[in-house]
Amino acid sequence: MDDNLSGQQAVRHEDVNSDLGFGRVLSEQRDLRLLNRNGSFNVQKRGRGIRAGLSYSNLVTTTWPIFFLLAALAYVALNAIFASAFYLCGPHGLAHTLDTGIHSLFLQDFFFSIHTSATIGYGDTVPVGLPANLLVGVESVVSLLGLAVMTGLVFARFSRPVAAILFSDTAVIARTADGLHAFQFRIINTRNSQIIDLHARLMVARFEPRGEGKPVRRYYPLTLERESVSFFPLSWTVVHVIDRSSPLFGVTETELRNSAAEFLVLLTGVEETFSQVVNARSSYSMEETVWNAKFADIFLYDQEGRAAGVDLSRFHQTLPL
Repeated sequence: MDDNLSGQQAVRHEDVNSDLGFGRVLSEQRDLRLLNRNGSFNVQKRGRGIRAGLSYSNLVTTTWPIFFLLAALAYVALNAIFASAFYLCGPHGLAHTLDTGIHSLFLQDFFFSIHTSATIGYGDTVPVGLPANLLVGVESVVSLLGLAVMTGLVFARFSRPVAAILFSDTAVIARTADGLHAFQFRIINTRNSQIIDLHARLMVARFEPRGEGKPVRRYYPLTLERESVSFFPLSWTVVHVIDRSSPLFGVTETELRNSAAEFLVLLTGVEETFSQVVNARSSYSMEETVWNAKFADIFLYDQEGRAAGVDLSRFHQTLPL
């Protein structure tokens, strides 16, 4: 029984090191970065259909340019549909009291639809007959619902708690006072609101030889000198000491570069304004890791030599040792 338990533990340990959730196919791509600096994954999802792209979760989390583009397309499409319906009412479905300079019947119907949906009502065009007036009533209801949906989406996007944590542009590997090397990167909270009980996780992904087959990417969790902070008002330098228990012990810079090493970072904390859990993630490749360097001092000192704040202009600076 003990042997079976030990075997199961070994399998679990093997699974943790061989896959972090990216899957076998993605992990085998040597030239593919797993995690971008902004925290997004290098994964494309195609074939989901329009419904998935217009889902609530996608509209709330997509970028602002894409959101405004989708909103503009939906606005134009909705007015084009009602303009086509007014067009089917015939040339006498709308009566024009003024010459607006637009002589295209469809364009007249299109801009009348815009005036109706926005409740502008210039008075130069009025619906005539039952079909046209029914369309005006339907469009007014649809416009009110559409305005409510858009207002809710914009509010949800603004009120969604996001961790505005700034990662240093580069990480450093430097020798400590004990004669050991340490992998370090720096983070800072860019907002006035605080993140409490912030936890950090650091992992390294690198390719290792596997018998006579091609190298396989392996994942190793790295123990941190300090894995969490109760308060995060200023900056925090996250440190992994490369001692004998570290998977990086004895590994040279050349070996890390040849193995396409990538350091994956995950931060989790509670945003005190909303009392909700927020996450932030990033990664550092070997091209973004500086050896034998240290971070520049970012603290501002008063006349008595006390730290009185931080200078963000020096946040990304590194100095050679």
